Amino acid sequence: MNRLIRAIIAIFFVAVITFSGISICQSIGKSLRLDITDQGLYTLSEGTKTILGGLNQPVRLKLYYTRTAAIKGPDQIRFFNNYYHFVSALLDEYVKAGKGNVELEVIDPRPFSDEEVAAIRYGLQRFSITEEENFFFGLVVQTQFGVEKTIEFFSPDRQSFVEYDISYLIDTATTRQKKKIGVISSLSVTGDDVTGYMAQMMQMQGQTPKPAWAIVQHLKQIYEVSDVGTDVEEISDVDILLVIHPKDLGQQTLFAIDQFVLRGGRTIVFVDPYCIADQPAPQQMMSGQMPSSSSNLSALMNTWGLRMPENTFAGDRVLALTGSTSATSRPEKILSMLSLNKQCFNSDSVITSELNSVRVMLPGVLERTDFGGGEGEPEITYTPLVTTTNRGNSWTISSPYELMRPDYARLLSRFVDGSEPVVMAYQLTGRFKSSFPEGIQVADPDASAEVQADGETPAVLRTVTGLTESSADGAVIVFADVDMITDSAAYQRTFFGAMAVAGDNSSLLLNAIEDMSGSSALISIRSRGNFSRPFTVVDEIEMQAEQETAVEEAKITAAIAGFQQELNEKLSSLKADESALIQSTILIEKREIEGKIAEAQRDLRLIKSKRRKQIEALGSTLRNFCTLPGPGLILLIAIVIGIRRKVIRRHYISHASDS
Repeated sequence: MNRLIRAIIAIFFVAVITFSGISICQSIGKSLRLDITDQGLYTLSEGTKTILGGLNQPVRLKLYYTRTAAIKGPDQIRFFNNYYHFVSALLDEYVKAGKGNVELEVIDPRPFSDEEVAAIRYGLQRFSITEEENFFFGLVVQTQFGVEKTIEFFSPDRQSFVEYDISYLIDTATTRQKKKIGVISSLSVTGDDVTGYMAQMMQMQGQTPKPAWAIVQHLKQIYEVSDVGTDVEEISDVDILLVIHPKDLGQQTLFAIDQFVLRGGRTIVFVDPYCIADQPAPQQMMSGQMPSSSSNLSALMNTWGLRMPENTFAGDRVLALTGSTSATSRPEKILSMLSLNKQCFNSDSVITSELNSVRVMLPGVLERTDFGGGEGEPEITYTPLVTTTNRGNSWTISSPYELMRPDYARLLSRFVDGSEPVVMAYQLTGRFKSSFPEGIQVADPDASAEVQADGETPAVLRTVTGLTESSADGAVIVFADVDMITDSAAYQRTFFGAMAVAGDNSSLLLNAIEDMSGSSALISIRSRGNFSRPFTVVDEIEMQAEQETAVEEAKITAAIAGFQQELNEKLSSLKADESALIQSTILIEKREIEGKIAEAQRDLRLIKSKRRKQIEALGSTLRNFCTLPGPGLILLIAIVIGIRRKVIRRHYISHASDS
């Protein structure tokens, strides 16, 4: 057998061994998975594994994705291909963890097919690409008892919550019953619940019913939500009570909330020292009337051991958002708007441990009050949920009028950095005491009184008493900001016009409700990771550079303002006496001042350029760090191989010469 035939046979066997090895590795490697992402984005959480492990019936998952249309669709549609691969890979993990109880079916609904008709029947959202082609991207969960649950559309804005949405569908389709949530609010949180004749009458009068807040619409998909009202005598048939912006509540309603908490009812309270969503109407402002935009539940919170000072807000220079107040103004830090990051959330609480970003607007400050340590006082555990960073501090205003047209630069200049976090949300658990131990006095409609001389009939009061303390542990969560759950802060409009989640604002409330409802499996799933990583190092460099150049920049800006004022004075004097144009030196002075302004502006540009170079230097370092190791490693391998070959060649030559 000559050398050529031996080489061909060797190549053939090498190819057979290679392909066999690949096939064996594929078969064995199906059960082997490695998630190298920092936040475990492709790994099922323990909550999902608990739900799947408790399945007592088979579940079928039908993933509808118009893959053929997405490939040839516009850029906005092709964008979903990567998201589809993420969702399908995650569903494969569900099948694996389901241990035979979860079955996955991926369907590409083509035009005029039975699959497309089924997708429409399930209520999946469809978006027209062409006259015949529709785009679908949703999920249907089916059980053997005929229960069907759907995710109408996988929005990329909800990618960090996709595991929770899928797990919740499986959980609700198999075991769970809807919890009942009652809402007490001085705002139109639940919207105008009018139907039939009343809706027609409003339309005839040119009135449009107010829709419910997006967060309430979101809650209605999961729970039974009802409006309790602000003049309720007793709160019953409610599992969780939401008290949102409790402004000017009557004593009877406060007593009803108090008794609900003492009976073991779970309560979530949103108070606010200045609620942007509760701004007065233009007619009230023009008439000089300025109703309060603040809300406080001090009658109950004082007994709970909490207080929220009036006209006092939480601030943090690190968390303050940067923006322009007008089209012509330069960007500046807005102290009244904070973007809370990972370090602001309690990592030991299931409610906040997985949150990444929450936006608050003019948040209040929650402070613990000292009971004095006497006997018989409430046994309450206080758990901070949301805080500022260590540099946070409180800031105050003398009147709410200051916030009508706020001077953000002045507010920031007056702000003093603190040394410890400021708390904006607390969770309270334990045995609560009543705020009305002696009961309350209410009017008795059934009792009659004698008519007085002036013709008026005085109301007959009766005493209403209730529990004075709770017999079992209760739970209350207090947030010092209402605007954080409004549509403008918690949601945003998507490409398709729907309201999508923005940040973790809505997730924070949903987590709190899940924790209050006693479901711990779903808590560990929600908001498991953020797919856009923050550039914390860049932010620190920008902040440090800004602090280093702030004083010098302020001096130059003040000098420019002074030169500009001097120039305006010269121009006014020139207009007053135009004959002085030839006979005086005003024109020369004007040019000199303009030259000083140009020089100062050049110095200002140099300072900003210096700050920008520090950031660009970091970018160059990161780019070199990412690109150079590859070629360097290849070069190192080549050098090692070259040296090894030389050593082997010399060894072979020396042995050959010896023989």
